Amino acid sequence: MSTLGSFIWSIADQLRGPYRPNQYGNVILPLTILRRLDCILEPDRDVVRELAAKYDNQNRLKVEVAKATGRPFYNTSNYSFANLLADADGLVDNLNDYIDRFSPDVDVFEYFDFKKEILALEKAELLREIVKAFGAVDLHPNVVSNSDMGDAFEFIIRKFNEAANETSGDHYTPRDAIRLLVDLLFAEEDAGLSEEGIVRSLYDPTAGTGGMLSLAEEHLLAQNPDARLSLYGQEYNPQSYAICKSDMIAKGNDATHIAFGNTLTDDAFKGRQFDFCMSNPPYGVDWKQYAKQVTKERDEAGPYGRFAPGLPATSDGQMLFLLHLAHKMRAPEDGGGRVGIVMNGSPLFNGAAESGPSNIRKYLLENDLVEAIVALPTNMFFNTGIATYIWILDNTKHPSRKGLVQLIDGTSFWTKMRKNLGAKGREISDEDRANVVKLYADFREADPDFSKVLRNDEFGYWTITVERPLLDENGNPVTDRKGKPKPDSKKRDAENVPFTYGGSAVGAGGKLAVIQSYFDAEVKPYVSDAWIDWSKVKTGYEIPFTRHFYKYVPPRPVAEIDDDLEKQVGKILELLREVEG
Repeated sequence: MSTLGSFIWSIADQLRGPYRPNQYGNVILPLTILRRLDCILEPDRDVVRELAAKYDNQNRLKVEVAKATGRPFYNTSNYSFANLLADADGLVDNLNDYIDRFSPDVDVFEYFDFKKEILALEKAELLREIVKAFGAVDLHPNVVSNSDMGDAFEFIIRKFNEAANETSGDHYTPRDAIRLLVDLLFAEEDAGLSEEGIVRSLYDPTAGTGGMLSLAEEHLLAQNPDARLSLYGQEYNPQSYAICKSDMIAKGNDATHIAFGNTLTDDAFKGRQFDFCMSNPPYGVDWKQYAKQVTKERDEAGPYGRFAPGLPATSDGQMLFLLHLAHKMRAPEDGGGRVGIVMNGSPLFNGAAESGPSNIRKYLLENDLVEAIVALPTNMFFNTGIATYIWILDNTKHPSRKGLVQLIDGTSFWTKMRKNLGAKGREISDEDRANVVKLYADFREADPDFSKVLRNDEFGYWTITVERPLLDENGNPVTDRKGKPKPDSKKRDAENVPFTYGGSAVGAGGKLAVIQSYFDAEVKPYVSDAWIDWSKVKTGYEIPFTRHFYKYVPPRPVAEIDDDLEKQVGKILELLREVEG
């Protein structure tokens, strides 16, 4: 638990009564951001006020402030936490003036409807005490690091959602999972990242509070302090957006790169591609309300649109984000891009052949975009214990990885936490993370108990329809006008034929020969009158991750089981004798 988060949450105790617990965040989150920015602005406040008096033009003022302070944002108000309480009667007006006089790019307070909360606090006679409490907390980056600030926001939001009985599929990504994702995302690039003056772009279409973007930046700067990472993000939750943007502003990033809105219906960075993309989209959340817009975009954009390969069932939209990120990778001719995305297990195998999900997997595998899939330990997230997987995509794979997918079973690389945080009882320690990254780096040489390398075509299969003749009352086949036997729909069956059946290694190209071989060996000997309806053959792809790591565990010896049963029966009889006296 974040110490800073606990401290800030303790201030919420002052809100008890007029505010319900699920409303605490409406006050605490914007005030935390305001105080953070206030602490950053404090050293140069007088300089900025002098420049504001000299330059009316906002663009000119921004340039002059940046020259003088090195910061892209400013505030020209005569008020700050240092003097807000000096005028008790004017506190509401003065606080509003302070918020209004931030530079235009600091629009975050609008997304909290914070002025309404200021009036509510004043009416409840709490405003002065709350402002006083926040004024006593020093949140300058020299005192509270960006990482600690991120932990605090994560804590506050999680507690806020718990109080609100939040049940959505949004999962706040724990830092240990992000660190592994970042390490895997940059694994192929670490050598290049140390180049002098390197500039890379990173994009998160489900940015949340910006935790992934911040940790990725820290990783890059640790590799190369002179490197520069341009961070881009989009978020549709107003509060998370406001936190993410204020965090980016506080760290000197370009605020225009953080956009508010729904990535699926309104891509804020349309036409732009990135060196690195990462995301932890919501799992199992339906997109029915966006289906009309998404389908319309798919139909209008044609074969090169982001959703062209297929659409998943409207009950779960996570594969839409997978497609979106694949579309956002920098083109191979421009240097290529990599993607890291966390999803639950269903995108590995859901949907039958030629369904939307299967077609999405087909697109990714046939275009050789999937580089690795890593199974994470369960009980890793704060509000769910389900199995999750990191997918790594790359459109310019290293030559040794071309045509191949590495599956890594990282489910056993975890450390028990001293105290559970919601559903999170496990964490990936530095050592655990190093072990998983080593499996990735070792590739073909990695321990086969934890790593498998397979060809793309090993995930493909055909679904064939096997027909049998419709018989008349005399047991003779019924034929159509051309003399062909009519199929009996009640005896119709379907079989899945792996591309690799019979040891084939030619993938989809072996369709006719492999299917016929399978039919002759697996079907015909048992139903001699059956035939394949070749017009109904469908191509599908699935990634049976668990099956590849399945280990047979023999049942216990019968004698051992009998012995245990006898012991239990003996205990029961003993208890019965005690009851009978």
